[in-house]
Amino acid sequence: MCVFFIIYSIRYAIILHVIVIVMILLKKKKYIVALDQGTSASRAIIFDYYANVIGIARKEITQIYPKPGWVEHDPMEIWNTQYDVFFEVLRKTGICCNQISGIGVTNQRETIVVWNKKDGKPIYNAIVWQCRRTADFCNELISDTKLEKYVKRVTGLVIDPYFSGTKIKWILDFVCDSRTRAYHGELLCGTIDSWIIWKMTNGKIHITDYTNASRTMLFNIHTLKWDDQLLSILDIPVSMLPRVCSSSEIYGSFDIFEGCFSCTIPISGIAGDQQAALYGQLCVFPGMSNITYGTGCFLLTNIGVHTIQSKYGLLTTIACGAKGELNYALEGTVFIGGSIIQWLRDEMKLISDIVDIEYFARKVKDTHGVYVVPAFSGLATPFWDPHVRGSIFGITRGVNIYHIIRATLEAIAFQIRDVVEVMQVDYGKSFKLIRVAGGMVVSDFLMQCQSDILNINIEKSLVGEVSALGVAYLSGLSVGFWKSFEEICTNSVFLRCKFSPSVQYIEREYHYNCWKNAVICTRLWKNLSAKRKQ
Repeated sequence: MCVFFIIYSIRYAIILHVIVIVMILLKKKKYIVALDQGTSASRAIIFDYYANVIGIARKEITQIYPKPGWVEHDPMEIWNTQYDVFFEVLRKTGICCNQISGIGVTNQRETIVVWNKKDGKPIYNAIVWQCRRTADFCNELISDTKLEKYVKRVTGLVIDPYFSGTKIKWILDFVCDSRTRAYHGELLCGTIDSWIIWKMTNGKIHITDYTNASRTMLFNIHTLKWDDQLLSILDIPVSMLPRVCSSSEIYGSFDIFEGCFSCTIPISGIAGDQQAALYGQLCVFPGMSNITYGTGCFLLTNIGVHTIQSKYGLLTTIACGAKGELNYALEGTVFIGGSIIQWLRDEMKLISDIVDIEYFARKVKDTHGVYVVPAFSGLATPFWDPHVRGSIFGITRGVNIYHIIRATLEAIAFQIRDVVEVMQVDYGKSFKLIRVAGGMVVSDFLMQCQSDILNINIEKSLVGEVSALGVAYLSGLSVGFWKSFEEICTNSVFLRCKFSPSVQYIEREYHYNCWKNAVICTRLWKNLSAKRKQ
């Protein structure tokens, strides 16, 4: 009997020990989900404690072009695709909802949605950041030099159709009864993060974060409040606008009910895609810079806790410090980046797949004197010219499709140099290293070309999802998934590839000056065309 009792006790102890080990292991298997709602697709990415990508799900969204220069998305398609990819990535990885410690949301920034507060239905399509429909109205605002200076001083932005404010005004101006309904408190508006979180919480939470608010041209980046004067000028009631929060805190929860099963996941991080990318690259200290090569291209430099007002067309925007706290950044914008490669494929039929572009660009040793200015949606930094359109220069009988493809890739790098040139002057220091990420960095040709044109070392992240990673970090910090920024740096795996300049000064400057001449000619053509119409 005693022997039996001993054997039973040992067996019980072993089973108990195994159960404890399993429970510990299960407890460690926690993850963060980043919802990344971009211009071309909605994605959900799962990260583990070591910042490894465990799973990705992606669905493209429809691009709507009602008129030349107009770009729209269906807000319900945005929500449905974002909802679908969340559950798809869980199914693909076999991860349960209760293993998700927090959800972070990163998004295309200036795109705006206006919806009915009662039934949650959009009253119009989302007007996308690329849309130029309010260009004429922006020109009217710019004619008031005092207002132009006020906008720059208060918001850190320039007056341009790119930003959300004039898009909201357009909807209130042209959608029947919408302004009256807005002043009666029946309508809400917000950038895409606001829309997604409102839908995730079944209409309980209407918020945004500082990084997204700073892109609306309605937000005072110094007082951190919606600006009454700008709201009055654009005739937008403040009641429409979301409450503004920090980028790393618990805002509410995504409550999931599947049959008898229920789960509550904290929504714990928000950041606009470019600020999220800056954080994902760990550029949280002054002087650190990141370029994201996506649909557009964006160069951000962290400038710390004090603002710098650009003299050369850069934007001053809100970014995140090491703990997710408020920092500022200088930003330069290129409207057409990766989207010009889609144009080569879809409209021009010069390539059948985006991966072909690297091969074709290397088929020729240079562009044979061809320069492409991809101003499909106007020119951003440092020109801020919404009316100019794209051009190709230097075509001769000897030019073939390979030269045009190579010139198209080089145009992306030239546009970035336009931004870097003025950013170094505004910031007061030269850059020795810039980190890069985004879909286009898979092209080693483009990255080497970028380093050559800038004469700066380029450090490419081999983690492709840096915007998602950045908001995952912010989300994880607020729920204690990571205890500190130092813990993130210690435990995250970072693989980088470096590119160094390899061309001589004379060659580099010759090609850059040819590019600048092409831009001048493109802008002159716009002015000549306008005069002919008159």
